[in-house]
Amino acid sequence: MTETKALSGWRVLVPRGGPWGDRVAASLRNNGAQPVIAPLINFAPTDEAESLTAALARLAAGEFAWITATSATVVDVLAHHNAVIPPGTKVAAVGETTAAAFAAAGYTVDITPLRENTAYGLLEEWHEIREGSPLKVLTLRSNTAVPVLTKGLLALGHDVTQVVAFRTVGVPVTDRIREDVASGKINALLITSGSVAEQVREQFPNLPEGTLLACVGPQTKKDAEARGLRIDVVADERTTESLVNAVASVADTEGEH
Repeated sequence: MTETKALSGWRVLVPRGGPWGDRVAASLRNNGAQPVIAPLINFAPTDEAESLTAALARLAAGEFAWITATSATVVDVLAHHNAVIPPGTKVAAVGETTAAAFAAAGYTVDITPLRENTAYGLLEEWHEIREGSPLKVLTLRSNTAVPVLTKGLLALGHDVTQVVAFRTVGVPVTDRIREDVASGKINALLITSGSVAEQVREQFPNLPEGTLLACVGPQTKKDAEARGLRIDVVADERTTESLVNAVASVADTEGEH
């Protein structure tokens, strides 16, 4: 007798494409779900293309002790430019999805804040920036992000190269996706960042009460609730597997009733 998987019959909207989206989709399929990859955000080319190219060349040459990222889209930018993070350069990531995206792309994340997963939280927990001589740090961010890390690192005397690596833009979903969400044919939506939450709110203003909204971590939950969304479940850990398991646990509970 074939075992029924927790998410059998569930259709789950995956709001990002690329390696991260593929990994989540595979995990959902392993749990019996039908993933619906419908990117709600994407990146557009930066207005600082020359600065970005120069910075990535310096990165590959091993000039930076650290690279920081506050968005999973940084991973997409690195892949788009065939960028290399050398073994001697450490990675500091802010945001649950950011860390997961780096891991999915094969990079090692050396630090991500544990208590408060924000740029402020990283500055508090990042002990290396308060020890020893000044460090060379590359900070990559979107055009909409407040340069909290850059300002904090400069205030501590570090040598910071800041580049706006991309512009964040919303991606309108198809009419079919919009209709499926409105009619309840999509059983769950994954919320992976404040930007995704904003698009969910704008593009799906009338979410059915039965649609499960799952967040990748507590900070993302706060960002989503600040945008007026009702969050049903939060992943225990900042990983893709944990996010899918959180949805599966709800499905298991519902199946018991």
